[in-house]
Amino acid sequence: MPSTDPTEHPRPLLRRPWTSLSGEWEFAADPDLKQAIGDVVFDRRIQVPYAPETPASGVGWTGSPLNRAWYRRPLPDPGHRRTLLHFGAVDRVCDVWVGGAHVAHHEGGYTPFSVDVTDCSGELVVRADDPVDGEAPRGKQDWRDEPHAIWYPSTTGIWRTVWLEQVAPVHIADVLWRGDPDTLRVDVRVELSVPFRGRLHVRLRHGERLLADDVVRVDGAVVERTLQVGDGGFDDREGLLWFPGAPVLIDAELALTDDDGTVLDEAESYTALRSVSVEDGRFLVNRRTAPLRLVLDQGYWPETGATPPDGEALRRDLELTRALGFTGARKHQKTEDPRYLALADRMGLLVWAEMPSAHRPGPTSSARLLREWADVVVAHRGHPSVVAWVPVNEGWGVQEAEVDPRQRALVRGLTAVADALDGTRPVSADDGWETLGGDVFGVHDYTQDPAVLAARYGTAESVARTVAARRGDGRLADLDRAGPGGRAVVLSEFGGISLNSGGRDWGYADARSPEDLLERYRAQWAAVHASDALAGACWTQLTDTYQEVNGLLTADRVPKVDPEDLRRATEGR
Repeated sequence: MPSTDPTEHPRPLLRRPWTSLSGEWEFAADPDLKQAIGDVVFDRRIQVPYAPETPASGVGWTGSPLNRAWYRRPLPDPGHRRTLLHFGAVDRVCDVWVGGAHVAHHEGGYTPFSVDVTDCSGELVVRADDPVDGEAPRGKQDWRDEPHAIWYPSTTGIWRTVWLEQVAPVHIADVLWRGDPDTLRVDVRVELSVPFRGRLHVRLRHGERLLADDVVRVDGAVVERTLQVGDGGFDDREGLLWFPGAPVLIDAELALTDDDGTVLDEAESYTALRSVSVEDGRFLVNRRTAPLRLVLDQGYWPETGATPPDGEALRRDLELTRALGFTGARKHQKTEDPRYLALADRMGLLVWAEMPSAHRPGPTSSARLLREWADVVVAHRGHPSVVAWVPVNEGWGVQEAEVDPRQRALVRGLTAVADALDGTRPVSADDGWETLGGDVFGVHDYTQDPAVLAARYGTAESVARTVAARRGDGRLADLDRAGPGGRAVVLSEFGGISLNSGGRDWGYADARSPEDLLERYRAQWAAVHASDALAGACWTQLTDTYQEVNGLLTADRVPKVDPEDLRRATEGR
């Protein structure tokens, strides 16, 4: 069976041989939304998968919104096997034609989709509509012509890998794993492309050790199975579990056969024995307190925007995250490349997955968020590194939640979606302030005085007082007025210090020198480490991003302070 590297595959949790369609495509800008499929003038070239607003795309669109983008290239001959065309992400409403025939429509700029193009031939044409719309999930994308404050250039059209995959007529369409570290059991749910009668063969391995070798009868389109791994002894109860900083992954091989034993489809995957929970205010991984030293990671690059330049750039960001003493990242206002999550799975880093917010409340905004958030949860839930969900940030898109019961219901509904489709991870329901339910109580506080941080978050009593009071901006930290209770209280944004910005760009404070930045960093982390009430904290932020220059690294990933000094401060040494 051919092997594919999960850290380079666009779908790491269900891998077969694949063909990338990245590279040069024909391109047309249509800011007036006037061109139709038959009369588009493709007068430019673009490097897919970089958004046309980025320098790497070769288009470098700036100024007024692009609104609509057209793409064209030949579709490779699918040959005699079924061929699936996959899009990692297209922002925001996408239509696809092959040979003039409309084959796909997808709404949602942050989620993958695919279409069967086996019986299609000719030119592949993609249209992406992304006009400025405050009731659509936008994350950090600015609504003005030029980026301002903490908002970044738009990301229009294709911004993640486009790829082809050849499959059997009957094939594995999806796989979902759930490992139980207490019982050393792995549940697997396999969805097939069509109902089928035959057999499914599943092998689980850790390195060279065969942990399970199972064959189950298939009669339908869904197969569910529970597999026992390990011998139940002390060694396996430690040695087979995925822990932060000490990850163990279980590799999987799946094969679909007919009753005669002929292999119809094969795929590779992986899973882990890992649980996440909150208990008495503690954030636990496998029932052990997990060190939540997180960094806010916007995930942008100067030349390529929200798209990584390559897989090595993702690996470098994770290596820098670990080198600075962080145990993980809160991916902020974007969904991250699946290769990033596969790398985090292997490096034992913790990831908080966040939904990009809409900017304006309303029924259309609510419907779009509920629909796309469901797709985000499904796309991320198989990765052991993902340990928390953040459906809303700082009330963005639900700004009147205190007085509007519909907006409160939306926040609770988004939390319920995560619980219904996953149910294995805690949720920070509205991270930052105006928290409603959830297992994590995320608080954002950019005060620069370490003594004030200590006074607000040093003890359970001081935390309870802090979150019960209205913030300086008039908002309630705790919209339920329920107090922390047993929730894990996390200072999920703090710091945000720029270096010699002169006030020209965005930062919450401005250090005079690298030494001043380090001293401030040490003092604020010391206040966090001295707290006996916080379950963890998240520093803002990993890198400078456009005009937001409060990163520990420049936009080109150059540390502003000696990384080892930062690491010691992050770790409380």
